[in-house]
Amino acid sequence: MTRLQADWIASAPARKVCGMLAGAGHRALFVGGCVRNELLGAAVSDIDIATDALPERVMTLAEEADFHAVPTGIGHGTVTVVADRRRFEVTTFRRDVETDGRRAVVEFTNSLEADARRRDFTMNALYATPGGEILDPLGGIDDLRDRRVRFIEDADARIREDYLRILRFFRFHAWYGDPGSGLDPEGLAACAALSGGLETLARERIGVEMLKLLAAPDPAPALSAMRIAGCLEPVLPGADSGPLALLAHLEAGRGTAPEPLRRLAVLGGESPGKHLRLSSADMSRRGLIRSNALGTAPPEELAYRHGRDTALDAMLARAALSGQSLPDNLDQALDSGAKAVFPISAADLMPEFAGPELGAKLAGLEAEWIASGFELARNDLLDDG
Repeated sequence: MTRLQADWIASAPARKVCGMLAGAGHRALFVGGCVRNELLGAAVSDIDIATDALPERVMTLAEEADFHAVPTGIGHGTVTVVADRRRFEVTTFRRDVETDGRRAVVEFTNSLEADARRRDFTMNALYATPGGEILDPLGGIDDLRDRRVRFIEDADARIREDYLRILRFFRFHAWYGDPGSGLDPEGLAACAALSGGLETLARERIGVEMLKLLAAPDPAPALSAMRIAGCLEPVLPGADSGPLALLAHLEAGRGTAPEPLRRLAVLGGESPGKHLRLSSADMSRRGLIRSNALGTAPPEELAYRHGRDTALDAMLARAALSGQSLPDNLDQALDSGAKAVFPISAADLMPEFAGPELGAKLAGLEAEWIASGFELARNDLLDDG
């Protein structure tokens, strides 16, 4: 395929931004994920544009065109241009002049080839003109067609520029690689040899990348390769990737969408909140899934106490960790628990009970009610009490 036919390329906002640059004598090329995903038939969300216009020039042109321009990463050449409420990341062609494995000092250039060579994988070094013509300076089309995630030129050098590319290598394989062919041997060997560089990365960056990896349809082969290559232990010590394959199988069998925190709960590991810098909300949800997956409460009780979604997560995780099948009546049990409303309130037991005794009595009646399958009515419970 030599030309893209895509609605987002032909959209008015895209034509306006590209026209803004071209009208001033500059190149405007779609690049990276939007081109890659369109060629794969995957959804396109973010639209990145590469240009030979310097970032200050992009700001000026955008303001003259009455677009909103934000100097998102102007020091690295990136300006966010908002046209008709659509965001475009416009970045000047650049090359790396200094790297330390975490960040880069860049130099702006007029060379498309130099801009391509500073990227990570060949499938991400694909460009398209506003007319849809594909520009492939580094042979990315063949790799994309073969679903082969391959570092640009020397894998070792690309990783040393930014050690996060180790995690991106596994993440991109999980999303775009051919599971039958396995991971690119050269890239995998380089990741294994340089895995120590992961220790230098900010934990926030690692956490974001790991959650993206765990959101893939089936991250199990990539996580298994990470473990074997010694790249999982530095990221999440003690994690066990083994149960992930069963979890992905169970999810697919039910038609249940992937959920990164559910998968993270199955991975286990030491202090994931610390090592991955999870938000308090994510830490709480992951912990809730994990603790209930390791428990024995039936699905209807989990749905009653924590809601249907969390209960389903816990039951899927429990089955993956134990190697057992899901209950035949799982959905019925989850629906029953999620709809149940405990018919007793504290006021029903007062003034006979108060303080700790009141709490204990309520808990006892609630347990009895749950054990009845939510069948016992208010009067039955009060009479028994």
